Amino acid sequence: MTPDLTLYDLAGADSSLRFSPHCWKTHMALAHKGLSATTVPWHFTEKEAIDFSGQKLVPVLVHGTHVVSDSWQIACYLEDTFPERPSLFGGTGGRAVSLFANAWGDTTLVPVLARLLLPAIHGLIHEKDQDYFRTTREKRFGRLEDLPAGYTEQITALRAALLPLRQTLGKQHYLSGEQHAYADYAVFGLFMWARCTSPLELLAEDDPVHAWRERLLDAFDGLARRAPTAMG
Repeated sequence: MTPDLTLYDLAGADSSLRFSPHCWKTHMALAHKGLSATTVPWHFTEKEAIDFSGQKLVPVLVHGTHVVSDSWQIACYLEDTFPERPSLFGGTGGRAVSLFANAWGDTTLVPVLARLLLPAIHGLIHEKDQDYFRTTREKRFGRLEDLPAGYTEQITALRAALLPLRQTLGKQHYLSGEQHAYADYAVFGLFMWARCTSPLELLAEDDPVHAWRERLLDAFDGLARRAPTAMG
């Protein structure tokens, strides 16, 4: 029997545009487990809609009486609750390595990508979210209008930051080895953030990271490749 799952998922002004890197980690984790969830489009200023979760960010997964927020906690919940389905981690060692991959992506790649993506995202979100988005992001990254001047430098910085990923993927197909798993989704979600919101070419075609991204776009019958983007 398929479990009844609901996922609160960040949406743009067009509710079909789902661009959150952390929600994409969860989408890939659900697909890996062979699970589906009813998605509820959520916007930045709709904090009251997820008050029941005890915090103010998505993704939020609801499974019966269980409410789980944070993409990493959701991955662990799915692994522990549905052990009979394909493993996201491949054991305790894989879970520990996946936690590192998740932390590395969030702390190393997110700040670089944000400087490349925030101006475009501001134009894609619901009008009611734009003032909130501008105020909160400019406190950390400066004026949105000033960011495009540094795009070339930021793409160079991103490609340099990807060196550990590039060296690993030059020797094996996925971070998790010969088959993709959560360590891959924890980083791939960040590339979906970019794919859904921006036309910028972030990777050289001969980069092993590019080939890895293409393989994951095709995973699960092209789940990620079929996702709507701002470019249509």
